[in-house]
Amino acid sequence: MAKRDYYDVLGISKGASADEIKKAYRKKAKELHPDRNKDDPKSETQFKEAGEAYDVLKDPEKKAAYDRFGHAAFEGGMGGGGRAGGGFGGGPGQGQGDFASAFSDVFDDLFGDFMGGRGGPGGRQRAARGSDLRYNMRITLEDAFVGIQKTINVPTSVACDACNGSGAEGGAEPTTCPTCSGMGKVRAQQGFFTVERTCPTCSGLGQTIKNPCNTCNGQGRVQKDRSLSVNIPAGVETGTRIRLAGEGEAGMRGGPTGDLYIFIEVERHKIFEREETNLFCRVPVSMSKAALGGDIEVPTIDGGRSRVKIPEGSQSGRQMRLRNKGMPALRGGARGDMFIELAVETPVNLTSQQKELLREFDSLSEENNPESHSFFKSVKSFWDGMKG
Repeated sequence: MAKRDYYDVLGISKGASADEIKKAYRKKAKELHPDRNKDDPKSETQFKEAGEAYDVLKDPEKKAAYDRFGHAAFEGGMGGGGRAGGGFGGGPGQGQGDFASAFSDVFDDLFGDFMGGRGGPGGRQRAARGSDLRYNMRITLEDAFVGIQKTINVPTSVACDACNGSGAEGGAEPTTCPTCSGMGKVRAQQGFFTVERTCPTCSGLGQTIKNPCNTCNGQGRVQKDRSLSVNIPAGVETGTRIRLAGEGEAGMRGGPTGDLYIFIEVERHKIFEREETNLFCRVPVSMSKAALGGDIEVPTIDGGRSRVKIPEGSQSGRQMRLRNKGMPALRGGARGDMFIELAVETPVNLTSQQKELLREFDSLSEENNPESHSFFKSVKSFWDGMKG
């Protein structure tokens, strides 16, 4: 079956401009797309035929060859067969690469709005989204325990009031970029390959402004410090990230606003060390208190006090647990525990009387130090073994 004339396929005249060719193809592609014609088995063939016609007529070199030689320009030695050196970069018979390039145009038109990407001419779907912002916040462990509300100042970009964020003087609507026809990208044929680049005229926005706003210079946004009140929930820890949707930078020319992310850093505490929801507190006790036992008072993170009983003969490193005296869980649930770790302290700066009493005590306490007695007994056996 003879191939139909490409101009007839798209319903245009031979002298149609590049913009008219693109518009005709978009219209045909939307009409013939198989997803919209599930009951018509011919639609898929016609859809591919339209894509093939557009792939040739959109390229100036291929179009010139087609206008001169017709379909024969892409058959035999005239550049067909998928060879890179064919002069015109290959014809419609190549299928894979060029058809995918052509199909991307209609895909953008059909699904761009749903994917948040390309918009039609005159629309604002192409306006760039504002950047996300990061704010590092340092808080105390006490603040992390109870949760706080803090006011922060964030230097950011906000929508320009003079142009209502459009970037155009008086709030006028931007116009479709003449270079890329609103697509935001331009394609160039380099031998066998089609290279797609961001449009240099509109920087990928798909729109241009004839009279930029004097206040924002066409950006649609201005720099300004914003004051925000932020709720920090109880239980946060270093590394916790809080997202404030829509509190980031304003988008370019009316684009959507970015988000603000607050990263929490909890300062080191002088008394407590934290491990998730548990707290650890190292408490020094005197040698006599550790030997005789007794009660001590320890602080808790809520500002209170707890009485802890030290057993007789306690050693350094011994831990005791105070249940539900730790940090709250970030998303509710029971509080963690608090662990008391004893650090038996050796007395310093002894008086003569204290030294004498300790010497007397030491001579009477050989059997009261089972760990050291066992250690030195093992050492003696080691030395005796080495002599043998």
